This record gives sequence, C-alpha cells and structure tokens, in this order.
Amino acid sequence: MRESEVVRRAFAMPLTNPAYPPGPYRFVDREYLIITYRTDPAKLRSVVPAPLDLDEGEALVKYEFIRMPDSNGFGDYTESGQVIPVSFRGRKGGYTHCMFLNDEGPIAGGRELWGFPKKLGQPTLRTELDTLIGTLDYGPLRVATGTMGYKHREADVAQVKAALQEPNFLLKIIPHVDGSPRICELVEYHLEQLVLKGAWTGPAALSLTPHALAPVSDLPVLEIVSAVHIRADLTLGLGKVVHDYLQQPVRRPVGGHERALVT
Repeated sequence: MRESEVVRRAFAMPLTNPAYPPGPYRFVDREYLIITYRTDPAKLRSVVPAPLDLDEGEALVKYEFIRMPDSNGFGDYTESGQVIPVSFRGRKGGYTHCMFLNDEGPIAGGRELWGFPKKLGQPTLRTELDTLIGTLDYGPLRVATGTMGYKHREADVAQVKAALQEPNFLLKIIPHVDGSPRICELVEYHLEQLVLKGAWTGPAALSLTPHALAPVSDLPVLEIVSAVHIRADLTLGLGKVVHDYLQQPVRRPVGGHERALVT
C-alpha cells in the first residue's frame, strides 16, 4: 500500500477495517431517563475542568440512561453516565463527566472523534409494569439504579427541547506514543435536526454504589431535584475545538503565588 493510499483511506483504526463508519450519525427513537440530583459542591468542583464554570449555588448532576435502538453506523445499544450543568464564556450547557456503554463502535467513535469519556459497561433502560427502570452494571456488579413512574405527567416540551439544544462539552485527550498528551482539548458539540416525540415527568429515585473503576458514586446523591423521560429523533453533530490546553500558558505556584509559564 502506497503512502498516498494510506492518507486517502485513513479515517479511523484499524486502517483496513475501521471500528465505525463516517458520519453523520442519525438516531431514531432515542429514549432517555434523566434524573437530576443535588450533590457535594466540593466534589463537583474537583471533576469539572477549567475554563468551564459551575453554578456554585446549585451543585447539580444529571444521571442519564439512554436507549438507542436505531443508530446509523452504531446499531442498537444503551449507555449510561453523568452530565454536569456548566457554563462556558457565558453560555449554559452540559459537561459529560463519564459514560458507560455496551457497543464497541460508539465507544471507539465517541472517544476518537469527539472525546466522549466512554468505557465498556452493561447499561439497560426498560419499562416494567408502571415503572421506567435504568441500570448500570460494571462487570458483575450493579453500580447504578434509576427508577421513575412511567409517564405520570407530560413535561414542558419547549423547555425540554431547549435543554437538548444547549451546547455540550467534552475533554478530549489522546496520548502521544511516549505517553505524553498529544491532544488535550475542550470540544463543543450539539444535537441537531431534533424531533421531540414526547417528554414526561414523574416521581424518581436514584441509587449509586461505590466501585473503583466505575466511580459514579463519587458524586453522591443528596437530593433528587427532577426527572424526565424523553423520546426523540436526532443527529449527533460533529464537534469543534473551543479550547486547546496544550497551547495555553501553564500556571505553577511560585512562593505561594501562581505564575504563568509558556511551555
């Protein structure tokens, strides 16, 4: 294979059989259970990277279970994880803190293209009688269980749609061959061509269990604030870099004060 052909064919790894196809990535009948809860503000601050800002008065986390039965290029899979409400340069959005899913293609594509913090897990989202149930297992252990009364009340559709259209932020990290960071960027992406098919709310509960490699309980549940069940069609838009950490001055403490060093 000539060098020119390598460059022409290079999209994703492996070269001759990529783990996922090029986008766009369209999702049909995507289903969400999102439980918003209040957590420890200090623990929340410790995991949100600057230059993203927190609303110190709220200390909220959105725990999400997402069922994706019809996804272009990725097939049928489920994911679960935590999204933290943040702002960036005055714009409100969400920072994806962690995600666990059960399909190699979107794990590889999500990490390599956008920088989604995806790991292999076994999430589920299903309806059992009068209850919507989301679970996350890491190996043989249950680390998250979320429940909500099934379609108790219709949610404010305009408010839900506006929330889904807010910007989303990711920390994309790709190492160099020597282990040093080659890419370290804050990425912004949006959900596009959104068709909201329904949104409902109801009573909800969330239980998180400690696990060394799936530490969702590090952001503990102090109070359930709200819950929403959503069905929608949408396109996952490709991202753009809004902050390059490797091109910024590095700040190191000197004599009790910070000093900017350009590296």
